Amino acid sequence: MYQLQTPQEPLRELRFEPLLAAQLDRVVAVEQQAYAHAWSRTHFLDALHSGYHAQVLLADDNEVLGYFVAMKGVDEVHLLNITVAPEHQGQGLARLLLDALALWTRGQSVYWLWLEVRVGNTAAIRAYERQGFRRVGVRKDYYPAAHGQRESAIVMSMQLT
Repeated sequence: MYQLQTPQEPLRELRFEPLLAAQLDRVVAVEQQAYAHAWSRTHFLDALHSGYHAQVLLADDNEVLGYFVAMKGVDEVHLLNITVAPEHQGQGLARLLLDALALWTRGQSVYWLWLEVRVGNTAAIRAYERQGFRRVGVRKDYYPAAHGQRESAIVMSMQLT
């Protein structure tokens, strides 16, 4: 159990739970608020059916604060989606989500985390770098962008010890 308190809100209890199909309406709503090119309900269902590790961060009133979806490979974990609800960004929740992912990854006897992030998402890039991720490459035209364009991704990795 974790606690969160901001100047605008009283102390709240937070908890992680496995992401279940029954929660997808609330998760997809957050996803659509957070991204112009959001994952669909089908993307999440495919991830769940594939057995990917998916956790949701909930407040004591069951509000979805954030979530992540990660895929375990042979000797690495690939972060596929991590999202903090827009109204709760800037409160350290991304760090909490990444810490939970790193803890699970270590528990799988895996010590490398990988991800892609849009080159234009400077806030996320800074958050990942603060967490210990390093830039290792670029995937050209990886993400869909506005007006039929594409946006490149920065590939990042972090070795866990």
